[in-house]
Amino acid sequence: MKQKVMKTPIIWLVRLGVDQSLFTCKAAWAVRMKLGEDTDLLDYAQELVDGGHVTVENIDVLENLAGLAQVKAKSGPPENDPFVSSGTTPPIPQPGKTSLKLGTHAATPEAGSAGGGSASAGGLDFPFAQVTAMDDTELTEKFRGLLKACARGGISDLHLSAGARPFVRKQRLLTPLGTRVLTAEESLRLNTALLAPHQRKDFMERKDLDYALALDSRNRYRVNLMFHKGGAAGAYRMIAAEVPKLDSLGLRNLEHIRKLLTYHNGLILVTGPVGAGKTTTLAALVAELNEKREDHIITVEDPIEVVQASKGCNITQRQVGPHTKTFASALKGALREDPDVIIIGELRDLETIEMAISASETGHLVIGTMHTSDASTTLNRLLDVFPPAQQSQIRASVAESLRGIICQRLLPGADGKLVMACEILIGNPAIAALIREGKMNGLRNVLETGQRDGMCLMESGVFNLYTEGAITAETAREIISNRVLRARIT
Repeated sequence: MKQKVMKTPIIWLVRLGVDQSLFTCKAAWAVRMKLGEDTDLLDYAQELVDGGHVTVENIDVLENLAGLAQVKAKSGPPENDPFVSSGTTPPIPQPGKTSLKLGTHAATPEAGSAGGGSASAGGLDFPFAQVTAMDDTELTEKFRGLLKACARGGISDLHLSAGARPFVRKQRLLTPLGTRVLTAEESLRLNTALLAPHQRKDFMERKDLDYALALDSRNRYRVNLMFHKGGAAGAYRMIAAEVPKLDSLGLRNLEHIRKLLTYHNGLILVTGPVGAGKTTTLAALVAELNEKREDHIITVEDPIEVVQASKGCNITQRQVGPHTKTFASALKGALREDPDVIIIGELRDLETIEMAISASETGHLVIGTMHTSDASTTLNRLLDVFPPAQQSQIRASVAESLRGIICQRLLPGADGKLVMACEILIGNPAIAALIREGKMNGLRNVLETGQRDGMCLMESGVFNLYTEGAITAETAREIISNRVLRARIT
């Protein structure tokens, strides 16, 4: 009888795990015999732990290899199938159903629950089937424990949505927490369990709520609650306990970025798609200013994520909602509060952008974020919000005030972790001339020739990550369109 073939991500996991002596081929075969050919990658990895083939201390290593296996599987199986090269092909029995997820122990379906009520992933456990039976105190305590466990486990996001399984995101990979689908009642109870009465009232009336959740001094979360066709849903973003350092982010040309922070006026933009780490970079820039300068910094955020203690600088942090109605109203008020540096969590509308540019011209260093993918798109978005009659004036203002743009994105690393790629624009006479004349098509050439000033294109940054071995060739090809650079990727 012809031997069936395991799924490609599992083959890659075994190839990587055996090569690193994390487990043996014999152990890989034992798990294969137990679970069969159609098992999922996470179920397979969980059985390696539950079967004693991988120690609890090496779970993080196994999770990283599982993430790398998923990336490598996109380009096909490895040249040497470890199951074939091991020289043994024992028969594969039909497996029973399993609800294992990557953690320190298995989670078995609870009696009377649909598809299992308790979940385990990366050491996380929560009795989702018992949500309606718990009183408010017990539910609050257990939910707080789940959020803290997510933070300890290096998870970036927790999602709880009616009509879907709960799931977490770690290193950009999604992992379901068990097999139980949350009902509308369960999801609403979970997502409102930690709300204050006024927050609950706002959420039920507006059907949307953004807020910062602080369980203690080390556990903070950015939360978005909403309603959709199935009921309530919540996304919980973990915030690092420590204020990030600029050196730890993976940004290039740090000496030039630090030079941007020495200006006492002008505009600095941090841009990137959702989930690119803009908030972390913004917090690191504030921390750098706090260490090196003696100024008054006012931040306007929605919500406040990283709490900054005043050191060299006096830092005033304001949150849209509790402290001010809008970014624009906060920025208008900030100009009367004797600031040296103004941090704007997001430049999202004409009024806020216009006031930010004006403030940058009148003796303030303004740092803000935008949801754009590169420097050219950022400048077009910044300028195009203004009506035609103002274009000439606003281009002249931006040309004069722009200090730099840091565009960033997070890519899957070759080791299963995330690495940062960035594009950096430094304001110089050539950039100012292009902005003033509206010739954005010449921006790429200036970025390519401005390396001495600290500039770099996103594609060049990605190619450097590839040559350093930080990302795979497949990841590099997904980003790089330049023919010359693509030809050098092997």
